[in-house]
Amino acid sequence: MTKLATESRTFATRNNLPESARTQIAGLLNRRLADAVDLQTQCKQAHWNVKGPSFIALHKLFDEIHDAVTGYSDLLAERIVALGGVARGTAREVAEQSELDEYPMTISTGEDHVKCLSAALAAFGSRTRFAIGELDELEDAVSADICTEITRGTDQWLWFVEAHGQAKA
Repeated sequence: MTKLATESRTFATRNNLPESARTQIAGLLNRRLADAVDLQTQCKQAHWNVKGPSFIALHKLFDEIHDAVTGYSDLLAERIVALGGVARGTAREVAEQSELDEYPMTISTGEDHVKCLSAALAAFGSRTRFAIGELDELEDAVSADICTEITRGTDQWLWFVEAHGQAKA
């Protein structure tokens, strides 16, 4: 059985980035796409299972984050395809390629979900932040700009989630 992630098919395009760069960029963005789709599912896991005194606030917040991360996934996937690549966002591909830690299935308290989702958001933000530099080296300012937008949004969501776990002064 051939693993889909090892295939590097590209489609013809008049995009003026060299094909070798487009192939590298598509691979990099597919890794971030896997992380984004994984993060979407982690947000829903938290949304569905959170319990405790902050239930409604966290339930709504986790759903809002899910919606934003869905948008990030679309940005990444559409850029991959615009470069002639193939967006790899199936559940199997994501499970194999995501670099995020697995979300625990045994937690329920708002505090625990805040800690776990904060860790996932921070890891995702770190990886997209690193991708900006990689994309700059590949001379793709557009993809770097997309990752900058995603990182900016992720940092804000991280702040919102972390604020739930921070002590009052």
